[in-house]
Formats: sequence, structure tokens, C-alpha cells
Amino acid sequence: MPSFFKGRKPKKDQQSESQASDTSKEHIQNSLSGNLAIIRQKTGNSSDVVVRRLKMGKNADIETAIVYVEGIVDNQSIQEFLLQSMMKDDHKEELNKHDALNLISDDMMTVGNVSSFDKWEELFSSLMEGDTIILVDGVGKALSACTKGGEKRAISESTTQMVVRGPKGAFTESIETNTSMIRRIIKTPDLWMETTKIGRVTKTDVTLMYIHGIANEEVIEEIRQRLKKIDIDSILESGYIEQLIEDQTMTSFPTIFNTERPDVVAGNLFEGRIAIFVDGTPFVLIAPALFIQFFQSAEDYYARFDIATSIRLLRILMFTISLIAPATFVAVTTFHQEMVPTTLIVAIAAQREAVPFPAFVEALLMEITFEILREAGIRLPKAIGSAVSIVGALVIGQAAVQASIVSPAMVIIVSITAIASFATPSFDMAISARLIRFLFMIGAATFGFYGIILIFLMMVVHLCSLRSFGVPYMAPFAPFIPVNNKDTFVRLPWWTLRQRPRLISANTIREGTNQGPVTPSSRAMVTAEGKEGGNRES
Repeated sequence: MPSFFKGRKPKKDQQSESQASDTSKEHIQNSLSGNLAIIRQKTGNSSDVVVRRLKMGKNADIETAIVYVEGIVDNQSIQEFLLQSMMKDDHKEELNKHDALNLISDDMMTVGNVSSFDKWEELFSSLMEGDTIILVDGVGKALSACTKGGEKRAISESTTQMVVRGPKGAFTESIETNTSMIRRIIKTPDLWMETTKIGRVTKTDVTLMYIHGIANEEVIEEIRQRLKKIDIDSILESGYIEQLIEDQTMTSFPTIFNTERPDVVAGNLFEGRIAIFVDGTPFVLIAPALFIQFFQSAEDYYARFDIATSIRLLRILMFTISLIAPATFVAVTTFHQEMVPTTLIVAIAAQREAVPFPAFVEALLMEITFEILREAGIRLPKAIGSAVSIVGALVIGQAAVQASIVSPAMVIIVSITAIASFATPSFDMAISARLIRFLFMIGAATFGFYGIILIFLMMVVHLCSLRSFGVPYMAPFAPFIPVNNKDTFVRLPWWTLRQRPRLISANTIREGTNQGPVTPSSRAMVTAEGKEGGNRES
């Protein structure tokens, strides 16, 4: 029995050894060769991980190494601000092994954002972000120098939200570029940003931006908590964040707004909303979002109020047409022929005489065909995509009419519906209309106009039940807030928009009083003769 227990160690000794091994795995070692071997092992000897060894000191007895990832660093910064400074002879006399790291950090490195750490997790995180790591033999710490760089897409014009009048620049895939574009517009220290990393593998930078004093603190805290709850291995686009933090998933209507225009983000920040920037995508999320917000364009605020109002009402009409135009045709031809003028219904009946399908099947067939053509036009290469989609629509439509599969009136209705769906400024809202359109068609084929009204009432009830970070989706209609209805279906002049949205902003006062134009007391025409006569009299 004694021999059995002889070789065993006490539990305390085993725990201390395991803790020591865990500490050695977590913390950087003193041996430079050992540290470099761990880096090579962890990165799989990747060819883009560059290791440059140097010898410093009076007798060249201090071994150092710099490590960086090729392609995501600025090579010129490494050459000018790191290598040249470290290889000079200025500090060789005073350099020793114990103070080498501090001397390199304080006197040799002329690049900004220098930090030190002693854990492997921080080292690899900094290395993969584009920083350069400096290691010294005999020192269990490492320095990190900010040398982020590499090829980036230049600022270009927006491709999804076009305007005739307004700024042309759009966001890029670089989060630093995107936040700086907002800083150039909003020049105030109250523009606050909070950055966090989301994604266990990708470690994607996600930045929360808002204007302190205007944004609602409860909404900010709600968004902050939802971002903290995200536990996923990768974040590749802002759509990941949108789906993980939205209030309700079982809806086709978007409850978070997205845009790639800096002026749109700035305008929403001034209304008290919060912007969420995600590294690697030009699309910025804006929350909370309202239903009417998806029908507003940046150009509405750069044009006169009467022009902006008429165009906005036209968008609402186009959205309604894209929802119920095929359903209305199905209901009229199936149940309510008496509501159409006799001449028109006779012409439609003559066209459909040779069509073997009911109106619902005819509309369903045409809508699905057009959706296929639209999706194919998007996925095809740009050089042939537009040509194939146009030729496909013309050839298929003409052949279907001649083959008596569909009537010419149905081709017209589907074409108008498709054109109307493109008039919606928000692509997400347009997709929702494309899906709900089929529900209206089913209701029209079942109960006629009564089915359309039933589906419409269900849609309104569903919209009124939605929330965007606690804010009612249909505000300021439900609940009805009269003072905030100046910028909904209509847009009144700027000098009347004195208050921000009440349910979104903490500070509702936007502008001072008496901002409207003042009519001059004298309406006499000002001419050159009048000026000269006034000068002679004086």
C-alpha cells in the first residue's frame, strides 16, 4: 500500500503546477525564440506573417524581432518609423536588456498608438488587426505599434440611394473612414462613439454613434445591451447585427433602417437616432426606425417643401400600387365586373376569351416570371445583365400573349406593378411589398375586394403592433402625435419643423422661434436708377 501512494503528489502541488502551466500558456515568455515559435505555431507558419529579427545594443547583444501581417499593414510606416529608428546608433550606449522595451517605446518609435501587454490573446488580437509587434529577448512583454494600412476602396458615389441634388460621397468598407465622414459633417464634441468587438473568430469592430443630449439614453442602453448579448463566431456584414438585435423576427417589414449615405446618417443623428457602424460593410444601421422613414429620401430635405411633399405622396401612391394592383385586377375580373365601365370590361373579356387559366393563376404566373427575371438580372454579370433582363421580359411577354397563356391587360398590370416597386427609396421596404403582394392576390381571388380589405386591415394591425427598440413602428400616426406630423406624408417648410420626433429624441427642440421668412414692408422694385437717385438725394 505505501508503494501505491509513494509516487502520488499532493493535490495542492498538482493545482499549483496546473496553474503555472496555464499562466505560461496565457502570458508571453522571456525567450524570444520561444515566443516566435509560438507565433509561428499559432498562425500555422502562414506565409503572410513576416518576422524580422534585429540585434541592438552596444555590443549587438540584445535580440529583438518585429512581427506583422503582410497586406493589412502600412509598409512605409514600418520602414520609416520603426526599422530606421531601431537600427540607428543614437541609443546604443544607454540600451540594456532590462530597459530595452521602455526605451524603444519612449525614444525610438515615432509612430502613434503604442501599447504594451503581456498576454498572448492581446498580442494575436493586435497582430491580426494590422499592428506591428515588437519582442525583446529576455523580456516577458511585447509592444504594439499602430501600423494599419493596406489597400482600401476609395470614397465613391452611392449606388443604391441616388439623388439629383445633395452630397455624392458614400460610405466604404473601412469603419475608420465611415466614422470620419460623419465627424466632418457634425463638428461637435457631443458626437460620442462606443466601439466593441463582436464575433469570436472575426472580432469585427462595431461602433455605436449618437449625439449626447439629443439621443434617448434608454434607447442607447437598450441597443448597448442587445449588442453585448450577441455570441456568434462571425460578423461579415451589418445584416448579421440587424437580424440579431431587431425587436421582432416574424415580420417582413424592416424595423431597422440602413443606408450608405453619410448625410442620411447625420440627419437621423440630429433627430435623436443611433447609428451602428460595422467594419467591412458600407451599410450603416440606424435605430429606432419608423414606417414612414422608409419612404423619405435625402433629396426631400434639399428641395422646396411643396416639391418634396408631392414627390413623397407619389412614392406612397407607388407603394400602394405595387401592393394591390394585381390583386385589384383579379378581384375586378373575377367578382366585381359591374364596377368597371362596360366598354373596358368587354375589351378585357375579349382579351381573356382564349386564355385557359383563371385570373389568379394568370397573375401568379406572370408575377413569379417577373421575379425570376428580376433576380436573374441582378445575378448576371453587369455587361450582359441588363440586356438579358430586357430581352427576356420583351420576348417572354410577347410570346406569352401570342400563345394565349396570358392576356395583354395582365402584362400591363404586372409591368406597372414592377415599375411602381422600384419607386420605393428603401430596398428592404420594396422587398416587403413584393412578398405581401401575393397575400393580397390570394385574398382577392377568394373574396374579391372584401379579401383585399381584410388583408389590408390585418397588415395595419400588424404594423401597429411592431416596435423598434420600444418605439411604436407607426408613430406619429399610432399613437397620433400632431406636432410630429409635419414631416410624414407631407413635409412642411423647414422653419415649421421646430421639434424633433417626441418618442425618439430626449431634446425635442430643434430650432429657435421666428425662423420663417420675413416679408419686407416695401415691395417696390429695386433698380439701379433707384439706388443712384437715393444716393443723390442723400
